[in-house]
Amino acid sequence: MFSSISFPALPFSMEGLRQFGSSDGNFIRIFYDADIIVKLVLIVLGLMSTISWALIFQKIWVLRRAERRSKTFLDLFWERKNLSSVFKEIEGLGGSPLVETYRAGYQELARGTKQAGGREENPLFLQDDQGGIENVDRAMQRARLNEITRLERSLTFLATTGSTAPFIGLFGTVWGIMNAFRKIGLSGSASLAVVAPGISEALIATAVGLFAAIPAVVAYNHLVHRVKVLDTGMESFSSDFLNIAARHFLRK
Repeated sequence: MFSSISFPALPFSMEGLRQFGSSDGNFIRIFYDADIIVKLVLIVLGLMSTISWALIFQKIWVLRRAERRSKTFLDLFWERKNLSSVFKEIEGLGGSPLVETYRAGYQELARGTKQAGGREENPLFLQDDQGGIENVDRAMQRARLNEITRLERSLTFLATTGSTAPFIGLFGTVWGIMNAFRKIGLSGSASLAVVAPGISEALIATAVGLFAAIPAVVAYNHLVHRVKVLDTGMESFSSDFLNIAARHFLRK
């Protein structure tokens, strides 16, 4: 009964499958055999991924240093009772956004004050209360925004990589599939040896695009969250500093 059943011929042979698996299953071989457009897509995606990883490690180091030095500064600030002594001891805490915010507020406070003789614990007093605290607040807000801009610098590249890399890879995929069908038409054969190389070129472009995009998106969200935490710390410190200035350094 089964001897009368005949199966249609497959569009590829086992020999073709063996040859493809042994010779074309290598990424480097696929890259060199790829069309010039697919090669350009892979090169662009490789550069985007490399730059993204470099930015990720650099930003992690910058934010970790900022967090560590900000904590050190807060401990120093609340331990000291004299703002002048704090100002003299912050030279080694560069890179902390809290330090730069404090520096801007203290300098603006000193600019609008005069020395009070014999008052070592509170050596600075506002000359008048019209615009004094507001000027200090504006100076600290400018410093805060400058620090946020500095910390967020280059993060837009991670966002750009995360949003565009999959589409660049998709473009390479579409182009590779178009070439695969063109080769099928030219050769008049739909065997695996003819179809598989072009399909591999197409799929590798999508894979590389996702490889570049996924870490960039994850890192961008993580780093933006850490910057927001530092921003919240600066806002809280600015409020505390303004309260201290209004309570101790404002001459009625």
